[in-house]
Amino acid sequence: MSQNTSSAVMQQRSEPHDSLDDFPTPPWATRALCEWLVARGYDLGMSSVREPAANRGHMAKPLFEYFGHLMASDIHDYGFGYLQQDYLFGPIEWLDPTDWTITNPPFRLAEQFIERARSLSRVGCAMLVRSAFLESEGREGLFADHPPAFVLQFAERVVMLRSRLVRAGAADFDNIDPATGKPRKASTATSYAWIVWLKNETDTRWRRLEKCRLRLERPGDYPVSTREQGAAL
Repeated sequence: MSQNTSSAVMQQRSEPHDSLDDFPTPPWATRALCEWLVARGYDLGMSSVREPAANRGHMAKPLFEYFGHLMASDIHDYGFGYLQQDYLFGPIEWLDPTDWTITNPPFRLAEQFIERARSLSRVGCAMLVRSAFLESEGREGLFADHPPAFVLQFAERVVMLRSRLVRAGAADFDNIDPATGKPRKASTATSYAWIVWLKNETDTRWRRLEKCRLRLERPGDYPVSTREQGAAL
């Protein structure tokens, strides 16, 4: 039996040690978290938030829709005007405290991001991670010493692809099926969840984020590639 090499099966969040871990977050996944926080009674409009791995702004932009003040930066300049800053390097005093820290952290540095975010966030922090992050060996200390308040498991797949943002089920022009010469549909086999830490809350509760992608997607969320424009002509 030949190996199934479709993107849905083979897509994995495994990057080299020096990788930028460039997996842009679909904006609807950030809105899902914000809607959940609002439903719990948090006044985000009166709160500040930091996004320290802003990439091309696909998470920062929806955060700005909800929060009163946004601080966005990234270690790499992707050309979208965000502050170029290494979130982990240097004394913590170099960074201003904020009410919230919300990000999709580089996978290999997720624990360091969590530690710094917890220290700098007055209300709480939320990290978008693979669901497998919860069961990975070597993180027992993290969850034992600093239990999160909530694990918010997505009921549907959050499609994150390397170096590009494509709507789930849409043609992915960077993933061509060699048998047909046509682009495959954007999909993933990877499951994601938000992990939320709140000040003085250590009783971890599991919640399910019901399907909401279609409701939370907005016009302009997904960039149109040159190849996609050409295919439409």
